[in-house]
Amino acid sequence: MPTFTIDNKKITVDKGTSILKAGLDNGIKIPHFCYHEKLSIDGCCRMCLVEVEKMPKLTIACNTPVADDMVVHTHSPKVMKARAGVMEFLLINHPLDCPICDQAGECRLQEYCFEYGIPHSRFREEKRKRRKRFSIGEHIVFDEERCILCRRCVRFCREITKTGEIAVFNRGDRSWIDIYSGKGLNNKYSLCTTDICPIGALTSKDFRFKVRVWFLKEVESICPECSNGCNIKICVRDNKIYRYLPRQNDKVNDTWICDEGRLSYKKILSDDRITQPLIRSGDKQIPVKWDEALAVIAKGFKGKDGNIDGSKVGGIGSPHSTNEECFLFQRFMREVIGTNNIDFTVIKGDKDNILIKEEKAPNARGARDMRLFPCNGGRGISDMIKGIATGDIKILYIMGRDLMGLEEKGRILDSFGKLDLLVVQDTHVSDLSRKGDIVLPSATFAEKDGTFTNINGIVQCITKGVEPPGDSLPDWEIISRLSKAMGYTMEYNSPEEIMAEISKEIPGYKL
Repeated sequence: MPTFTIDNKKITVDKGTSILKAGLDNGIKIPHFCYHEKLSIDGCCRMCLVEVEKMPKLTIACNTPVADDMVVHTHSPKVMKARAGVMEFLLINHPLDCPICDQAGECRLQEYCFEYGIPHSRFREEKRKRRKRFSIGEHIVFDEERCILCRRCVRFCREITKTGEIAVFNRGDRSWIDIYSGKGLNNKYSLCTTDICPIGALTSKDFRFKVRVWFLKEVESICPECSNGCNIKICVRDNKIYRYLPRQNDKVNDTWICDEGRLSYKKILSDDRITQPLIRSGDKQIPVKWDEALAVIAKGFKGKDGNIDGSKVGGIGSPHSTNEECFLFQRFMREVIGTNNIDFTVIKGDKDNILIKEEKAPNARGARDMRLFPCNGGRGISDMIKGIATGDIKILYIMGRDLMGLEEKGRILDSFGKLDLLVVQDTHVSDLSRKGDIVLPSATFAEKDGTFTNINGIVQCITKGVEPPGDSLPDWEIISRLSKAMGYTMEYNSPEEIMAEISKEIPGYKL
């Protein structure tokens, strides 16, 4: 492991580590455009030039490995002059449209111009004209005039998605980026190119000109669209979500996210949110207060004689609920209702070899760990549905609408007409919620705290980014309130309190 000196700081790194990576990993700022930790080295931008003692000329830090006793200067007069020259070349044909550029506020060219650029331009010729604001894919807009040919997008499509839709055409100062004829930048991860583009050449059609980035607050969370559990940042302003961005986690998603997961924030903003408790009155569902809804459920569970017959009650949980909520749901069913008729289902779909997993829920692994399954003679989902037909199951308590992903959903919905009581706890209106005798409005993942466990058993935190609409509550709080309405103590003030109990009972979740 070589030890070297960089800006008077001695550092020991693994053999083969580049000067740039060593510096960045140790808090030393070295500007760069073409370098990206997850892509191959290109070395084309020359912005990361540094001075290495005993070397005859400046060298690029991204492609120069560290050697023992090497002495590196990242901000010497020679280096600063070279960087100013690089910036001058990059800006020769770059349009002066920072005030109207959607990348303003997170543009490296803009940042480096302030730090390393010169205060005036010596270029008097007319700037090169290129295509502006044209679509190169379903989600991507390309502004060719802004492109500095760092080739990050090219390497991403060749090395990560291996789809190769985009390339550099021609040579020298006549080079340009474009897609191959007959192709579009439409792979499942196309919007990652807007993340890695260091300037405003590639932008998202969905996010363009919605809000200036410096107004956004970023909240760390987990993508809810599949069991991979990709790390994301929820970008919020005035209690409204504007976008998801990928967050680096080398054990889970590197630094990428699929387009479907990234754009799934729109579901939270949709108009079909359930925002109030509803009670059926004839063919209609009437809004009521929480206390009234919970009192009706408690009375329904207890029956006419005031006793709960757990054998006639079934509970179906959701892999979209947190570990804390799944744990509390099964506790409620087993301890308060006295039944082991507990199960859940997870919708399945397409998968790939990059990030996308078959299970389309973020916490299927956690639901299993939290014992959201039948045991000791309890009924699973299929047996519960059969039990409804025979009259053995009279009451069903359902969290989420994952049942609607089953092929026999029509038959299942028809069977619910035989129930004495159907309680549906969900975030959005669905065919299932319309069948509910009582509907309880729950919060989405972005509106609560807790944990998800991904497909590989990694437990990850979600953080509340926005307030839930109307009277919606997190599932754990609804269950706690329902338990109290039934005369049982299951009160919690936070998911952390529930996790403290989980850590005592569930192997692998010890705090």
